[in-house]
Amino acid sequence: MLNLAEVSIEEYLENKANILRLHSIRSTTKAKSGHPTSCLSSAEIIATLFFNVMNIDPKRLDYLDNDEFVLSKGHAAPILYAALAEAGVITRDKLMTLRQFDSELEGHPVPRIKGIRVATGSLGQGLSIGLGMAYAKRLLGIDRRVYVLLGDGEAAEGSIWEALNLAGKLKMSNLVAILDMNRLGQSEPTMFQWDWRAYAERVKAFGWNVTVCDGHDIKDLIRAFDEAKNSDKPFFIIAKTVKGKGVSFLENVEGRHGRALSEEELNKAEKEILPKIKDVEFQPQNFIEAKVPIEPRKKYSIKTDYKIGDMVATRVAFGKALVKLGEQSDKIVVLDGDVKNSTFTIYFFDRFPERSIQCYIAEQNMVGMAVGLQTQGFDVFLSSFACFLSRAYDQIRMATYSRANLKIAGSHAGVSIGKDGPSQMGLEDLALFRALFGSIVLYPCDAVSAEKLTCEMANYEGISYIRTTRPKTPVIYDNSEEFHVGGSKVLRWSKNDEVTVIAGGVTVHEALKAYEKLKAEGINIRVIDCYSVKPLDAETLIKASEETKHIITVEDHYPEGGIGEAVAALGLKPHILAIRKMPHSGEPEELLAEQGIDAAGIIRKVKELVG
Repeated sequence: MLNLAEVSIEEYLENKANILRLHSIRSTTKAKSGHPTSCLSSAEIIATLFFNVMNIDPKRLDYLDNDEFVLSKGHAAPILYAALAEAGVITRDKLMTLRQFDSELEGHPVPRIKGIRVATGSLGQGLSIGLGMAYAKRLLGIDRRVYVLLGDGEAAEGSIWEALNLAGKLKMSNLVAILDMNRLGQSEPTMFQWDWRAYAERVKAFGWNVTVCDGHDIKDLIRAFDEAKNSDKPFFIIAKTVKGKGVSFLENVEGRHGRALSEEELNKAEKEILPKIKDVEFQPQNFIEAKVPIEPRKKYSIKTDYKIGDMVATRVAFGKALVKLGEQSDKIVVLDGDVKNSTFTIYFFDRFPERSIQCYIAEQNMVGMAVGLQTQGFDVFLSSFACFLSRAYDQIRMATYSRANLKIAGSHAGVSIGKDGPSQMGLEDLALFRALFGSIVLYPCDAVSAEKLTCEMANYEGISYIRTTRPKTPVIYDNSEEFHVGGSKVLRWSKNDEVTVIAGGVTVHEALKAYEKLKAEGINIRVIDCYSVKPLDAETLIKASEETKHIITVEDHYPEGGIGEAVAALGLKPHILAIRKMPHSGEPEELLAEQGIDAAGIIRKVKELVG
């Protein structure tokens, strides 16, 4: 065994890189799937980071005073697992369970083991997440860096450039990106292949410092990382690499992306790698004793002070609730995409500017940043118009696999926004958010419910969505009313009800108008405020279906995936009033009437059913 006096740091890291290579090809061959060539190109980068550069405590990688690593090119998961095994975070034996049904080592990284805080694999998202982590370190006053390993193929994704843009403006000097420039994508060469100048010129234009290095030369990598530590701006390392490096018959070969080696190929590859591996005793100098755990989450509460009949938009009430939550904890952070004066996060921005992040019109980066922030113990709210959140749906989808704790608000929902027209109308958002694993979807109809449901979001662990509306609506709830996830409110009922009308948000008020007019004609209907769209209050809705002859759902949303289909999934057979005609500009009242979801439309449907 060679000891410290007999080996240099460069030799030690070269040795470690080849060990990581060996783990990667063995585990993927055992799994009969995976991306070994993408692992091989990044071996020296990973070895240098984990065993020389990053300040980490392998026993407490979940503590906040570690440097952070994000594998944005998530298909290279096997080499990340290998590094964690070599650092002692997991056992080496576990590596051979890669991609198995009962293994935490999934095909792409998910936060099931320490050292992996987020899910990656849908390319182009890691840099935004890293930016959020770096911003969180800054807020916490922790002098640590965030390192993000990017693939050159994913550099074609616009979200990468959104992150580069904002990080440059914010001068996030604790953020380091490393581009594994190995030339080859999945189906053909990448856009710029080995043209490092094309990357450097673009990245510099976004306000980053940039260096170029040989990604297989340990000494050059150390030099690049040392430069990063002295940078006054975010730092971008372009590492020139070869896909499949270290195995001669795989180097720079097209058509090998996502293909594991056969047993015969593995034996051949091992004969090339094993002679390069020596038994070296070396204690990494970058291992630390972390001391700052993530604090337990706070429990929030809210009191309201509205009067029955006050005219208040739910988006305004949402903004007021944020301030009340922010006063209870410095862990509340709010992000907005240049619509804060419409979503009313502006109230929080004015009150807590240090915990408010203007992400500008870049929704994908905004969601990615939020995911990064919440990994560091923050309770993160983000908002935009409901329709624009669809741009970031993949980031939101991936956030579920990150087990992320995000509170998302979509304002300007439905045709009720009026004259701005369909490009600004959120008409698909309930379907999008209902489809997410473990999500909750809340839809308040007045200011009291909006504030208290915002508090419910703050206390929920997972993806939560609140749908707010543009027009003012009357306050119908007393300040003493309580709301909870999975609840509803029966607003009008009698033993003689013939029809149940289930509404949400703006249509609750239309249903109440219809109730008064029908009652005057001797027709009794039950009105339910379905403020929790997911999960539904199944008990109340099923009881109503048993006690009345017909169920009508009415919503300012397309029928696909909305309240009506949610109710139908309970086994009920609702008549669904929803947006079925091409929306366009107009007054809110005109648009609701055209779609048949106003009071008159509800009355027509009730009379049709009761004959």
